[in-house]
Amino acid sequence: MLSKKPRLLPLAPAALAALLCCGNASAEISDTIHPFVALGYTYDDNLLRSPDNAPSEQRSDRARQAQGGILIDRPFGRQKLTGRAKVSRVTFDHYSQLDYNAKDIGADLSWQLGNRLSGNLGASYVQSLTPFTDSQSDERNLRTQRNQTATGAWRFHPSWQLRGSFVRNEFDYELLTQRINNRTDDLAEIGVDHLAASGSRIGLVARHLRGKYKSPRILSSTLIDDGYTQDELKLNVSWLYSGVTQVTVLAGYAKRKHESLAMRDSSGANGRVGVRWSPLGKVTFTADAWREFAAVESSLVTNSLNKGGSLGAIWTISAKLQATANVRHDTREFEQVPGVVFNGDGGDRINGATAGVTWTPRQSMQVSATVFRDKRAGSPLIGSSDYKANGVSINASAQF
Repeated sequence: MLSKKPRLLPLAPAALAALLCCGNASAEISDTIHPFVALGYTYDDNLLRSPDNAPSEQRSDRARQAQGGILIDRPFGRQKLTGRAKVSRVTFDHYSQLDYNAKDIGADLSWQLGNRLSGNLGASYVQSLTPFTDSQSDERNLRTQRNQTATGAWRFHPSWQLRGSFVRNEFDYELLTQRINNRTDDLAEIGVDHLAASGSRIGLVARHLRGKYKSPRILSSTLIDDGYTQDELKLNVSWLYSGVTQVTVLAGYAKRKHESLAMRDSSGANGRVGVRWSPLGKVTFTADAWREFAAVESSLVTNSLNKGGSLGAIWTISAKLQATANVRHDTREFEQVPGVVFNGDGGDRINGATAGVTWTPRQSMQVSATVFRDKRAGSPLIGSSDYKANGVSINASAQF
């Protein structure tokens, strides 16, 4: 049993005040490189997302985060380079074995050649703690994600463009039992768009996704290759319906095939629709709905078909104060695999809600507070359990 570290909560307000005072006394160092620092505090009453009916000596915990880094914003000619490099130290009061250093490094070059060719080249490296949604272990499990992106568009007519892109995402997990989820996802797409004078866009996009897992899983003494391919044909729309309403659509048909066990193959409607509505100027409402495949970080299944929606609101109370709220519902239907018996509907349901307020005393400083609640009705298929979790997060940042 780990001994509990002394609580440092009384230091949090003093640290936030010191950060604000430091920000007030500083001026912008450069128009290209912007150093910043941030402090954060989070309380979670069910950190590991433990089942409601499971005995647990310690459910709640407090985490503190100290972060520093730089932001880069540099135009040159018609090109623009943006980037970030930040490191964080996150410590927990009780589950000190979870303490970790987070890293987030990335750069993007937005390029333009003449009046017809444009695109982006980018790469990033992110290391953070894996969420406890599908693995309630109290062992530290860092997830590393590497991304490379290349996009290009050819505007061959004032109202038409051809575009293409390639995106590679690599995922690696620290915990030995989770390394079966180490994988590489490659996404290639090509599309054509009609560009309206109003600023709206409508197009068609064909996409090919290939996933490769580095290690096979063993289920019922059988080695299973979790590699897959997914082909999609989708409508791609950004519709400026009016000055206060915008609709975005990336939806159509998808067919997913696996390297082994054809019983896991699936096809049908797939995509996401979003609406943004700002009827009152200072208040914006958002609504999203989706039906799409997603990865599952479990030792039994690797993907699910997620169906859900969310509603949100953003209220600009004043030039320095903004409030937000969001509710979300997500249903996951897990793949069927041999040796795993469905008990119930083979899926789970997750509901979440957040509410927060952000104060911006100066353009280079922010202080925010957020409360959250998560609730899940679990599925015995992958051992996902019923749980509830509530918490609060306070953050402050200053840019120099």
